[in-house]
Amino acid sequence: MLIIAGLGNPGAKYSENRHNIGFMAVDAIHRRHRFSPWSKKFKAEIAEGEIGGEKVLLMKPQTFMNLSGEAVGEAMRFYKLKPADIVAIHDELDLPAGKARMKTGGGHGGHNGLKSLDAHCGKDYRRLRLGIGHPGDKERVHGHVLGDFAKVDRTWLDPLLDAIADNADLLLQPDESKLMNKLALATGGKEEPAKAKPEKPAGQSHIRQARNNAQPKKLPETGPMAEMLKRMFSKKDD
Repeated sequence: MLIIAGLGNPGAKYSENRHNIGFMAVDAIHRRHRFSPWSKKFKAEIAEGEIGGEKVLLMKPQTFMNLSGEAVGEAMRFYKLKPADIVAIHDELDLPAGKARMKTGGGHGGHNGLKSLDAHCGKDYRRLRLGIGHPGDKERVHGHVLGDFAKVDRTWLDPLLDAIADNADLLLQPDESKLMNKLALATGGKEEPAKAKPEKPAGQSHIRQARNNAQPKKLPETGPMAEMLKRMFSKKDD
């Protein structure tokens, strides 16, 4: 079994907030796939089902964002799961709006929901980071994350949520590149090309290349430059 936990705040007051994009993503998955109706357990709304033949528990912690780890940690211990069996979906200030990135482990970056998950579940869970953009001023961050998405945001938000639901099976796979490309294309981005390795000259090892690059350059023996160098480095007469 795997847990897909969307992070957010409970209640109609917060339902359209940028901070609740994790809840929105899990709701989209729930609508697209065959899951049980939402019920309450582990201090969360939960639904059970399958994605790609894998048993999945969808979770929307009802503890408020800053205590999300209490709910997810309780479910993790109940099912005897490891942090690697958890996918957390959350808003990300440090990504442009509509961009998505997958990450395993690492720091919480000041995100209180992740900070709580770190405390209750360990750090080695997977995170689907959904960009909501930064307001540009630290003083405006609180109002930005707790503000509702604007109508214009729906041009990227709805396709992004649909793509997450359509490709939820890729959330469960270790190769994250396929999911990232699907989400990028859905929001009008380009498929990310594989990074090409630089070619090395035939017959030379990387060590020999480094040695060759370190060889001193041959200095000119004739011409104005040669005369200037001779004057600079020749000994002056007493």
